[in-house]
Amino acid sequence: MHIFLYYILPFVIVLGILIFFHELGHFLVAKYFGVGVLKFSLGFGPKLVGKKIGETEYLISVFPLGGYVKMLGEDGDETDEPLSPEEKMKSFSNKHVLKRIAIVAAGPIFNLLLALVIFCGFYLVAGTQVMTSEVGQVRTGSPAEKAGLSKGDVIVAVDGKPLETWTEIKGVVQESAGKPLEFTVKREGDLLVLTVVPEISVAKNIFGEEVKSALIGIVAAGKFKEVILGPWDSLKEGLRKTWEITRLTCLTIVKLFQRVVSIKTLGGPILIGQMTGQLAQENWVYLFPFMAVISINLGILNLLPIPILDGGFIIFLLIELVSRKPLNVKKREMAQKVGIFLLAVLMAVVIYNDVVRLIK
Repeated sequence: MHIFLYYILPFVIVLGILIFFHELGHFLVAKYFGVGVLKFSLGFGPKLVGKKIGETEYLISVFPLGGYVKMLGEDGDETDEPLSPEEKMKSFSNKHVLKRIAIVAAGPIFNLLLALVIFCGFYLVAGTQVMTSEVGQVRTGSPAEKAGLSKGDVIVAVDGKPLETWTEIKGVVQESAGKPLEFTVKREGDLLVLTVVPEISVAKNIFGEEVKSALIGIVAAGKFKEVILGPWDSLKEGLRKTWEITRLTCLTIVKLFQRVVSIKTLGGPILIGQMTGQLAQENWVYLFPFMAVISINLGILNLLPIPILDGGFIIFLLIELVSRKPLNVKKREMAQKVGIFLLAVLMAVVIYNDVVRLIK
């Protein structure tokens, strides 16, 4: 019962919501452009339950790791039976290529929109936590020590501009290499103004790469404070967080190809199940921001130019847009077989990584 409640159930809920919104994007945009939708399925394989409403059959299928929307005329020339004039009007393959691109891209875009909505709602309800500007450590021989900064100082302004968070201070310092900065600090109730000149140092980024950065040699005290956000600030914070995770996800993919990030760090369904289980045991509320992060990852993954993924389909459509004729069926089938092979290899790698983590 414990495993079902804290591991299986949250995993199924999270995955189900992500797949639903992805396929909902395809479905709604297809309907908007007048395309007939034959099936809307959560999961692949044999049907578990289903109900037909209008022209569309809504399904829940056996294998939950995915889903699909089956559209009228989606296979173009490969359809078994000729379409009637009315059906041709609603056929996916007879719509303008830009409309088809919009339908295909809608799934990943809806994943990004879902993440934005979750982040905005989470910040509106729970607020956010920010690291205070209290200094926890001053490195010996650093610009900060030379200027007189001490452990316990609270930085309240830089060059007369009030600052409240460590992130704000870090941003100002990184843009001011070699430029004198006036730090206003609070020490034992008194305000002091100290001049600090940031120096260029070599530090490691989140990928372990050595990069040059402007530093003054201080470490945060690691204290946090809660900030209540209104609707407008929640929207701004949600947009910032969605962009931050999207950018980081894209950068991580690039670093994987550059071999900066090891392929051993990749995780799959087992890792997601572990993490949802751990978060559910702490507090089910924590599943929402985690779901937003996974939704972004799912959206970006589906936009990769791999045949059989949405990104690969978009490449086919862009070729059609430029050449003014659909890609040859045999070439498309060959590309899709390559795509299936690549996805199978990727799935094998992430499952292997997940199993190794479990064993360790």
